[in-house]
Amino acid sequence: MTKAENPSEPFKRAVAVAVRSIAGEPELEVNFSAEPPSLKGLKAKLPLPSRNLPPGEVAVVRGAGDAYALRRAYHQDKLHDQYRPQSAEGAAMFEAAEQARVEAIGALAMKGVAKNLAAGLEQRCNARGLAKARVRADVPIAEALGLMVREKLTGEAPPESARNAVSLWREWIESRAGKDLDKLGPALRDQKAFARLTRTILKDLNFGDDSDLDSESDDSGDEAENSENQNKDAEEDADAQGETSEADLKDAEGEDAEDADAEMRAEPSDELGDAAEPDDAMKPWRPEPAFAHQDEWGYKIYTERFDETIEAEELCDAEELTRLRAFLDQQLAAMQGVVARLANRLQRLLMAQQNRTWEFDIEEGLLDTSRLPRIIIDPMYPLSFKREKDMTFRDTVVSLLLDNSGSMRGRPIMVAAMCADILARTLERCAVKTEILGFTTRAWKGGQSREKWIADGKAPHPGRLNDLRHIIYKAADEPWRRARRNLGLMMREGLLKENIDGEALMWAHNRLVARPEQRRILMVISDGAPVDDSTLSVNAGNYLERHLRHVIEEIEDKSSVELTAIGIGHDVTRYYRKAVTIVDAEQLGGAMTDQLISLFAEERDHGRTGTPTRLARVRHERHPHAGAR
Repeated sequence: MTKAENPSEPFKRAVAVAVRSIAGEPELEVNFSAEPPSLKGLKAKLPLPSRNLPPGEVAVVRGAGDAYALRRAYHQDKLHDQYRPQSAEGAAMFEAAEQARVEAIGALAMKGVAKNLAAGLEQRCNARGLAKARVRADVPIAEALGLMVREKLTGEAPPESARNAVSLWREWIESRAGKDLDKLGPALRDQKAFARLTRTILKDLNFGDDSDLDSESDDSGDEAENSENQNKDAEEDADAQGETSEADLKDAEGEDAEDADAEMRAEPSDELGDAAEPDDAMKPWRPEPAFAHQDEWGYKIYTERFDETIEAEELCDAEELTRLRAFLDQQLAAMQGVVARLANRLQRLLMAQQNRTWEFDIEEGLLDTSRLPRIIIDPMYPLSFKREKDMTFRDTVVSLLLDNSGSMRGRPIMVAAMCADILARTLERCAVKTEILGFTTRAWKGGQSREKWIADGKAPHPGRLNDLRHIIYKAADEPWRRARRNLGLMMREGLLKENIDGEALMWAHNRLVARPEQRRILMVISDGAPVDDSTLSVNAGNYLERHLRHVIEEIEDKSSVELTAIGIGHDVTRYYRKAVTIVDAEQLGGAMTDQLISLFAEERDHGRTGTPTRLARVRHERHPHAGAR
């Protein structure tokens, strides 16, 4: 007997066809998962619909699919990366404006797509708690700017749930960048022109970088022009398919779309009505971007020509990488039980935060049996009920930065690889993105950088004088099963050389701030101070250490990235505020797990009690009245 097909399967097939059609990419792979939606290359991950296909979920799934399809059709990554600001807040605002642009193209061309996108936007605004915003500090400025850009491009007001949140920022943004916002419409289908205007808007709002885009090199200009031409070609192809795409959507998905859109229209929220708009003078304090003044640190780099950032699989052939991974698995078997138990503690904590919780002492709901004595004493006693509610769990990405220096050779690097492997698996199960990075140098004693310095006449105090090698073992969006083999590379003889920690920390930090997640955690594992014989032989003895201290201070004081460190036999607490030192590499698994548990426990306590985060505390200390009503 043939098993009955899940009712959601035809719907998923129809959505996949529509997404590929709008994107103009027949090879686009569309999957449905309970994990956060994402788009990477030719792979799109959409929300997993329920078996009974409630209309609200139908509209949200379609909205996510249409958004990714439009991103694929009308967006060029190279051009986007060229114009994206370096600061975390600037990059977030730039990203929000670009996403509003690509969605506006589809919304203006196809009414059905516009309804789907509106439903998806409503769901995102609700998930991010914008309906509860009372002051500007409750609303990320990137969210407000993205909604205002969408309004300028499409003429559609923000969703009801976000209307008050946008109003908190509207007057401040329009007073500074209103004229440039009005110029966005004509640049809708020109990504390069739109990016330039967005950078101008960020500058109006004091979120722009110091770099002057008009002084770009001819090469980068040519690349942007080529990207622009490719973008226009993609737009013309998508325009030609526009009517067909809409027809495919209607034929494949049926008339349920209209019902789903109608049911997604939420009633206006009464709880937003009395929110007072704060005075313009009370705008939230914003720290300077990290590394804004690095030119003043006295740190120089003789040449970056020979530096490399490289994927792990590019440093080793597949056969050897498989053999090295097999060796790592043999070692993993001996200590997997210990680290796995620690990882399970972390997993239980994370899953608990993502599950439901109870709200107690309310006047209606389910009877709270722990309050029965109250009822017995006084049957009319109020506040004896409870209600189930969702916990707030912010999207999180964790980056593990591993010291790949020669002093880590042997047991330390093996344990570091095993712990990173197990924690990556654990965090992936909990829908927490994990990135695993390594840093070393390409050569001992300076490599090609030193050879060039010698050939150039040995200028005094040349600065950093070695070839950096930054290794990506696992990217944040890459599933563990595809990256697991890469960790075996750490077992390769000759890989581990010298360590220049400051620049590696800046590299890992900048990768994190470009991520879309709300919370970013950077964990550094090292067994010593930065050492590079070539650099230290021609500069001051504390040259690299002084730079490392500057970088750490900038991240801890000016960045939203949460920084923590573990030292193996080396006291890292003298560098990092949040750090632990272990004596034996065997303790690394427990130290890594405990550090992550403490960070996520802080997040849980913050969600329950409203305890301010580190950056919020710094803001309050410097500007105690910021965001006051």
